[in-house]
Amino acid sequence: MSAAFDKLARPIQKWIRQQGWKELRDIQARATHVLMDGNRDLIVAASTAGGKTEAAFLPLLSQVLDEPSDDSGFDVLYVAPLKALITDQARRLEGICRDTDLPITPWHGDVSSSVKTKAIKRPRGVLLITPESLEALFIRRGLEIPRLFGATRAVILDELHSVLDSERGIQMRSLLTRLESALKRPIRRIGLSATLGDMELAKAYLRPDSPSEVEQVIAEGGSAELQLQLRGYVAGDKDDEGPSATDAIAQHLFEHLRGSDNLVFGGARQAVEIYSDRLRALCEKEHLPQEFYPHHASLSREHRDFVERRLKDGIAPTTAICTSTLELGIDIGDVTCVDQIGAPFSVASLRQRLGRSGRRPGKPAILRQYAVEAKLTPTSNFSDRLRLGMVRAIAMIELLLEGWCEPPQREALHLSTLVHQILSVIAERGGIRAQQLYGILCQIGPFRQVDTQLFLDVLRTLGQPEVALIEQTSDGLLLLGANGEKLVEHYSFYAVFQTPEEYRLIFGGKELGTLPIDNMIAPGMLLIFSGRRWLVQEVLDRDRVIMVAPAKAGVPPIFGGDPGNIHDRVIERMFDVLKGQKRPIYLDPTALELLDEARSNYGQLQFDPGTIAQLSDNAAVIATKTGSDRTTTLALALRASGFTVQTHDGFLEVFGKDESPDLIDALSALADGKEVNLFAHSPNLLFEKFHPHLTEELLQKDALSAHLDASGLAELTRSILGRD
Repeated sequence: MSAAFDKLARPIQKWIRQQGWKELRDIQARATHVLMDGNRDLIVAASTAGGKTEAAFLPLLSQVLDEPSDDSGFDVLYVAPLKALITDQARRLEGICRDTDLPITPWHGDVSSSVKTKAIKRPRGVLLITPESLEALFIRRGLEIPRLFGATRAVILDELHSVLDSERGIQMRSLLTRLESALKRPIRRIGLSATLGDMELAKAYLRPDSPSEVEQVIAEGGSAELQLQLRGYVAGDKDDEGPSATDAIAQHLFEHLRGSDNLVFGGARQAVEIYSDRLRALCEKEHLPQEFYPHHASLSREHRDFVERRLKDGIAPTTAICTSTLELGIDIGDVTCVDQIGAPFSVASLRQRLGRSGRRPGKPAILRQYAVEAKLTPTSNFSDRLRLGMVRAIAMIELLLEGWCEPPQREALHLSTLVHQILSVIAERGGIRAQQLYGILCQIGPFRQVDTQLFLDVLRTLGQPEVALIEQTSDGLLLLGANGEKLVEHYSFYAVFQTPEEYRLIFGGKELGTLPIDNMIAPGMLLIFSGRRWLVQEVLDRDRVIMVAPAKAGVPPIFGGDPGNIHDRVIERMFDVLKGQKRPIYLDPTALELLDEARSNYGQLQFDPGTIAQLSDNAAVIATKTGSDRTTTLALALRASGFTVQTHDGFLEVFGKDESPDLIDALSALADGKEVNLFAHSPNLLFEKFHPHLTEELLQKDALSAHLDASGLAELTRSILGRD
C-alpha cells in the first residue's frame, strides 16, 4: 500500500494526509498499481462507500498532474446515471483538486449555462456528465468532439451494474464507440460497481472486442454482522377490527426507526406517499419533530436535496421513505437500518440497498423486510394461497446470503435505441452513408446482433413517407427527414427512456414536484404528495400546472412503474422454499405461519406430474418453475392455442374455452415443436421510447430478442410434461 501511495502525485498525497487516512484501502492500492503501471481497462467492484471513487480518481488525477497532455480537451470523462450523483461526486473531487489547477465541471440539465460555456471555451480537468447530456454534446457540437476530448485519457462509468443490459447502457456503449471513432484512438474504460452478478459479462460490456484484457479489482469481505428480519402481515377487510396492515407497518417503522437515520424502500411512488403520510401523522400525534420524509423522482430537486442533506449531516434523525432513487451511490452517509416493504424484483437491488447500512466499524448491517399478504377466503386465488410475494422475499434473502445476484441479460437487438442512435449520428455529422453508419453502430458499436438486412429494414421503415424520420439524397447520403428534425430538436430526444408529460404541483409559488399527465386531477380533489395532504384549487392545462393548498385529508396519486423481470434462479429458489421444510430464523411468527400455510396449500394443489394441477373442469395451474421471459413465452403460446392465461411468479393459471383443445394435448404439440404465433392476440409490443416508429414485424423481432424465449419453448413444455 505504501508503494501505491508513493506513485501518486504530491498534491494527491497531501490531500490523503489531510483526510487523516493511515493508509489506502486495499482496492485503492490495487487499482493504483493497475492504472499507473499500464493502460488496461479496469472494473472496480466494492460495496457502497467502499472507496471506489477514490480508487479510480486518485491515480488518474495523479497521471494528469504529473504527465499533462499537450492536446486540448477534458483530461478525464466521468459518466453517471443520476444528476444527484454527479453533483455529489463534483463536491468530493473539488476537495481533492483544491490545491491543483484542475477544474471540475459537473454537466447536466440543472447546471447553469455559464458553467458549460466556460468549459466549452477551455475544456480541461474532469467532466462529470449524464449519458443524456453527453448525447446532447454529440448532436449540438459534433464537429467539436475532437477538440473537447482530444486530451481525454480515461472514461469512468459509475454504477456500471445499473446500465449493463438496459437501453441506457446500450446508448452509453454507442457513445463510447462514437467518441473513439471521432478521436481515431481507444480511450481507457474504467467501470465502478457495487454489485456484479457475472464479472465476465461485465468485462464484455466494458470492452466487447477484448474482454479478457480488462483487469478487475474486487473488494474482499464485507460487514462483520448482518441482522435480518422478515415480518409478515395480513391485509384484512375494511370490516375487520384493529389497524390495517399499512397502519401496522407504519407503527412498527415509527417505533423502531425514530431517533436514527434510515432508509425505507417503499416500492412504487404511490406507496412511498402513503407511508410518508402515515409516519408524518404519527409524529404529529405524539407531538414530535418530523423526521420521516418521502424521496422519489417526481418530487422537486429542492425537496430531494433537503432529505439527502439531512441524512448526510447527521444532525437531526432522518428516515427517507424512498423508491430506488436512493439505491445508487449518492453519498448520504451511513444509515442504521434498511427497510424493504415488499420484495424487490432483483437480488442485486436488495444487495445494493443493504450496502447503505453497517458501514461504520463495529456496527451491523440491518435489513428488515415487510411482506403483506391477502386475507384468504373460500374464493381466494391460488396465488394468494401460495403467498407468492412472501415466498419471493424469502428466496431473494436466501440468495443474498449465498452471495448470488443476477448476471446481465442476454444480448438483444435494442431496436428502439438503434433508431435513436441512427438519428443522433446523422444529426452529429450532418449526414452519413448507410454503410458507414452500419459500421459505427453495428460492426464496432453495440448493435452487433443486427445484421445488414435487418439494419436496412430499419432504415427503410424510418424513411417511409408516413414516418419521415430520415431521407436519402440521390447520391446515397442519409439525412434527417422533416419529422426526424423535429424529433431531434426537442429537448426530450437525448434520453432513450420515455419521459411522460407531467403537471407541476405549485403551492405558494413553490414547486413541490410533478405528476404524470394520466392522473385525472380536478379542482376540489384531495391529494397526498411530498408526504403531506393537499386540496387541488386549480388546474392550468395549458401551463401543465396544478395549484394546491394544505388540506386535512387526501389520497396518493397514481404513478407509473416497471413491474420488473424475475430471474430463473429466483423462481427456482421459490420452489425450493415451497417444497422444503426449512423455517428460516429471520421470520417473525406471522411470517412463519404464512410460510407454513403456503407450503400446505402448495401440497394440496397435487401437481401431476409435478407441474400441472387441475383447479376445475376448465381451469388448471402450470408450475413453469422458470423466470419471467420463459413463463411469458408459454403464456403467449397457450393464448394462441385458444386458452385464457394469467401469469404469476413461476406459475400460469390456464382457463379453457368450449373451443379450446385439451391442455395436455396443447402442451404436447408445443413439446413436439409445433409452431405458434406468439403475437396472435396482439400483445403490447411498445416497450421502449422509439418503438412507435417501427413496423409490427420489427417490433416482434425486438420482443423475441429481449423479452421472450421462443427457442426454449419446446424444452420448457417437455419439462412440464415430465419428458426427458
